[in-house]
Amino acid sequence: MKKRAGYNKMFLLFLLLAVLAWGYACSDGRSSEKEPVFGQAPEIREIRPQKPVKIKLKRNARGAYSWELTGDNADRIIGADRKLRESLTPDR
Repeated sequence: MKKRAGYNKMFLLFLLLAVLAWGYACSDGRSSEKEPVFGQAPEIREIRPQKPVKIKLKRNARGAYSWELTGDNADRIIGADRKLRESLTPDR
């Protein structure tokens, strides 16, 4: 019986060493605080989709066109107005 108790202790010691070696081999040895793989770039967070310029086009009884432009960006509104004037006003 004493021989068997010695084998059990040796087997448990071997098993403990095997588990510790396996745990050490599976760890990469670096600190547990790692930087995230997929980080957000600050310039991506700040980009917001631009709202389009809304055009309400009207035609009166004489056949002349008028329009109302709405939007958030004044430069885009002015550009849309310029394009409408070029395409809808007759050449003189």
